[in-house]
Amino acid sequence: MNNQTPALYADCAYTLVTQEEISAICDRLAAEIQATYENSTRRLVMVVILKGSMPFAAELMKRLTLPLELEFMKVSSYGAGTKTSGEIKISLDLKRDDLQDIDLLVVEDIVDSGRTLSRLTTLLKNRNANSVRTCTLLDKPSRREVDFVPDFCGATIPDEFVVGFGLDYDEKYRNLPFVGVLRREVYEN
Repeated sequence: MNNQTPALYADCAYTLVTQEEISAICDRLAAEIQATYENSTRRLVMVVILKGSMPFAAELMKRLTLPLELEFMKVSSYGAGTKTSGEIKISLDLKRDDLQDIDLLVVEDIVDSGRTLSRLTTLLKNRNANSVRTCTLLDKPSRREVDFVPDFCGATIPDEFVVGFGLDYDEKYRNLPFVGVLRREVYEN
């Protein structure tokens, strides 16, 4: 970085997960996913949860050698705040007639309360998907409100408000190349 720190960087109290750590996490998760699905006779469909998991999903895809299809869903529970509302809103749904013939891998940026992915996986299973597994970059089990454990987990993190590498606060900070802890004064004003 040059002598002037960009404002987005300065708004982070510290870096929680570096670019190098993200790369290592993606390598490990891709190997785990590869091993899980390599002998499957079903088609694998990666369901990317927009917007936050897009950078993570792109890094995973680059590392997978399995044939896979790509779908997107937009599911939210935060809005412009820092705490989950507890209810999920699906604004872009998965519309497929072949769910019984495919394996779904839902890719999310972070699991916090667990409500969003718990409800989403139940919904997709109720739609008769052959299988539904979840993969998250970050997990905050200390915030869990429901019994939910992701199938593939990049890193367990403390109860901090994080941004970067797709994660946002009020639609900002997604483009940071690392995951940082947002300074409280940024979101408490």
